[in-house]
Amino acid sequence: MAIAKIIWVDDEIDSLQSQKMFLENKGYEVQTFTNGFDAIDYVKDNLVDVVLIDESMPGITGLETIAKIKEIKQALPIVLITKNETENLMDEAIGSQISDYLIKPVNPNQVWLSLKKIIDNRRLVAEKTTTSYQQQFRHLFTALNSNPDYNEWMDIYKKLVYWELEMQKSDSPEMQEVLQSQKSEANTEFFKFVSKNYAGWVGPKSTDGPVMSHNLFQFKVLPHVESGTPLFFILIDNLRFDQWKSIQPIFAESFRILEEESFYSILPTATQYCRNAIFAGLMPIDIEKQFPVLWKNDEEEGGKNLNEEQFFKAQLKRLGKEDLKVSYTKVVNNQAGLDLVNNIHNLMNNDINVIVYNFVDMLSHARTEMEVLKELASDEMSYRSITASWFEHSPLHQALKKIADKNIKIVLATDHGSVRVKTPYKVVGDKQTTTNLRYKHGRNLKYEPKEVLAFKDPREAGLPVPTINSSFIFAKEDSFLCYPNNYNYYVNYYKNTFQHGGVSLEEMIVPVIKMQSK
Repeated sequence: MAIAKIIWVDDEIDSLQSQKMFLENKGYEVQTFTNGFDAIDYVKDNLVDVVLIDESMPGITGLETIAKIKEIKQALPIVLITKNETENLMDEAIGSQISDYLIKPVNPNQVWLSLKKIIDNRRLVAEKTTTSYQQQFRHLFTALNSNPDYNEWMDIYKKLVYWELEMQKSDSPEMQEVLQSQKSEANTEFFKFVSKNYAGWVGPKSTDGPVMSHNLFQFKVLPHVESGTPLFFILIDNLRFDQWKSIQPIFAESFRILEEESFYSILPTATQYCRNAIFAGLMPIDIEKQFPVLWKNDEEEGGKNLNEEQFFKAQLKRLGKEDLKVSYTKVVNNQAGLDLVNNIHNLMNNDINVIVYNFVDMLSHARTEMEVLKELASDEMSYRSITASWFEHSPLHQALKKIADKNIKIVLATDHGSVRVKTPYKVVGDKQTTTNLRYKHGRNLKYEPKEVLAFKDPREAGLPVPTINSSFIFAKEDSFLCYPNNYNYYVNYYKNTFQHGGVSLEEMIVPVIKMQSK
């Protein structure tokens, strides 16, 4: 490892010789200066890793020196070491974006610890992350193999997401590979678990099951409605749990996060099924029964998500909540986003404000079709990063910041997640078969039974029967379903794209978050 180069600027540098020797014995190269001007000149022409600097010096103060150094090398870490403990100086120093602040007299270990934090931080964090995951690996392995129930599965997935995010700090490709294979083993087991239990959760005689799309409002939203405090129910389309974690810090600046939970998206994990189920508070088969004119199956003409507001009002009525004052806003383009920003204050008199925000779904579809986005969101890590960047600059964030100082509650959720697909499976069907890559329904589907979750009778899965003898199949793990014609073209086109509709942890276990203004 290269030797770190430190410069120490202090008009009483002679009294710090023992400190300088201590750092040199620890392997640092230390250059000293008695004034800011010489330090600035040195930084212009030399490589420096960290600057240690005193505040009160004749000629030019420490803070003035810091400002000049930052003009030359903005990212250079600076540690202010000073006798002055006034709050005003601390505020100014922090405003100057220093990396640390030490009060004289300093003990040599304090300075050493500060340097270690700045210089070795990445390496130490990476090493610690790798060891911690190695210790956790066994626990996760045991949890996976001890027949987890639906709550334990939510916990396992949360832990896998936690480690996936932690592993971004590690530079060990081997450990990242181990985590990925553990994740895919988890998805294999999860698929078996869902195949065995799903019909029992959603069937007409169901008594036990997790909170799912169709009872999300009843159990996770309506209990938080409180007279005089507007509740914003924000549904960001197609938001995976790890993508929520990437935008969480931005929310946390303005809101206190009270509960970070998850729920199960129904099958197919596709917008028209899940989102309609959320707003109607019913499984698709029951929506079709109660609203035969409004429900549309895949192969029917026309928009499939045009009646959410009507479904929602009917759900409130059914639950005896029709007196609540509600609003429903759907944002599908930038103009609608700007309208939301301008109108947000007018929503403060309602009990529930529903905001449906379509962006992540558009991003995943556009990513499939646009080469430039495939480059930008080539894997889960960059997909998270694009999501965070979008949210930070989005009209949704602007709108929420405008009301962050008011007394409001937020419940943030999604309709389903998505999974990066890698393994193609062949399916044969007739002309009426749907085109989705993660689920299909139609008559006379031919497939390999062990490769999919199949419902010969869609009613068992709480789904309408579009045509007589119509069955549904759902893709598992990271697979996608392709027809034999033009097979290789489609396989290459869709491989490594983010898709949804099937059975995976990423698509089915999705966030529901409760927040409150600070």
